[in-house]
Amino acid sequence: MELAARISPLLAPLLLLLFLDLSTGAIIDRPTEEGKEVWDYVTVRKDAHMFWWLYYATNPCKNFSALPLVMWLQGGPGGSSTGFGNFEEIGPLDSDLRPRRTTWLQSASLLFVDNPVGTGFSYVEKDNAYAKDLAMVASDMMVLLTTFFSCHKEFQTIPFYIFSESYGGKMAAGIALELHKAIQQGTIKCNFAGVALGDSWISPVDSVLSWGPYLYSMSLLDDQGLTEVSQVAEQVLDAVNKGLYTTATQLWGKAEMIIEQNTDGVNFYNILTKISPKSAMKSSLEFTQSHLVHLSQRHLRHLHQDSLNQLMNGPIRKKLGIIPEDCSWGGQANNVFLNMEEDFMKPVVSIVDELLDAGVNVTVYNGQLDLIVDTMGQEAWVRKLKWTELPKFNQLKWKPLYGDPESSETSAFVKSHKNLAFYWILRAGHMVPSDQGDMALKMMKLVTAQE
Repeated sequence: MELAARISPLLAPLLLLLFLDLSTGAIIDRPTEEGKEVWDYVTVRKDAHMFWWLYYATNPCKNFSALPLVMWLQGGPGGSSTGFGNFEEIGPLDSDLRPRRTTWLQSASLLFVDNPVGTGFSYVEKDNAYAKDLAMVASDMMVLLTTFFSCHKEFQTIPFYIFSESYGGKMAAGIALELHKAIQQGTIKCNFAGVALGDSWISPVDSVLSWGPYLYSMSLLDDQGLTEVSQVAEQVLDAVNKGLYTTATQLWGKAEMIIEQNTDGVNFYNILTKISPKSAMKSSLEFTQSHLVHLSQRHLRHLHQDSLNQLMNGPIRKKLGIIPEDCSWGGQANNVFLNMEEDFMKPVVSIVDELLDAGVNVTVYNGQLDLIVDTMGQEAWVRKLKWTELPKFNQLKWKPLYGDPESSETSAFVKSHKNLAFYWILRAGHMVPSDQGDMALKMMKLVTAQE
């Protein structure tokens, strides 16, 4: 049974502070004022419930109907879009509930979805309801988007973009292809305009193979360290080539440990920093797959910081008013990760090829200082594309971009041909909008044809 959509009359982001003590707002069919918020659950499968949160654009010069709708997908898998993407990257307020100067809300309506089920405020009632692979993740999202666009007809003709980060990019590619097919078949009515893959886990093995050379070039590995990292990377490649994806995931974890030992704990999300000395995220659950637990804690910990966890399970939970009592934000995140083990190291380069061949606009963007999905690895899988226009794309010279039009400091480079674009974002790590908010906002406007 679906829960009724809830709306909070937010006329300006700062006013959220005044509404944190309110219960759910009034139920209406179609908000007409800008600055509105709506949230709800969709039951995507038996025992599987997905949470979404929509902000209507707040541009002072344009109605939301004149601006695009952007859906943001977080990584992990198990990272929360409504939490991290919203309060740490592109939403109207930061995690201290202060207005964000570079919020994307000034140029687009924002739809945050906690996926796969079990992520963020999304939850499953039984252990067998977790998503196991990309096909199930995409299928669940089709149910959610069908419901969303049916209930919010005002967005059916507005250009709809999917932006993503990390593992969210892998999911976004699969979701984009299924959405394109659904629109062709007439089962979903929306104006799908493109997908953006940010620091995305499209071809995991290409990332792993480039870790050694990248760190070596940045003086974070010596000759011996490079040899050790390269050896384990070749083991990962061998496992992937043999289709042993579970083994490849285990070896991927081994490669990370070798890098930590040789780099004095470099941060995989920004090589200019180090891993926090804090102990791994505590969990009351009992796991038997110890290597997976270590990996999930390592890569979900930064998405569930204590301050964000307190915000989401405190004032935000109270504001939303529809979260079940036995569901805590992020409480099922580890299980989301564990259930995707077999799918984790599988590449989806072929899906990107299908998107390009189908004429879907595809944008790839990457942070210069990211290690986990370094730019060298992204460039490597792009070179593997079978897209007939790729040779012309490769022949193009990139163009510099400036975050401040009055400054000569280069903020990014871009190359674009037909329906493929690539952005190299300078001085940014894995979370591009967190590190370079101005450039991320400018990129979003370029991708959505607003600049």
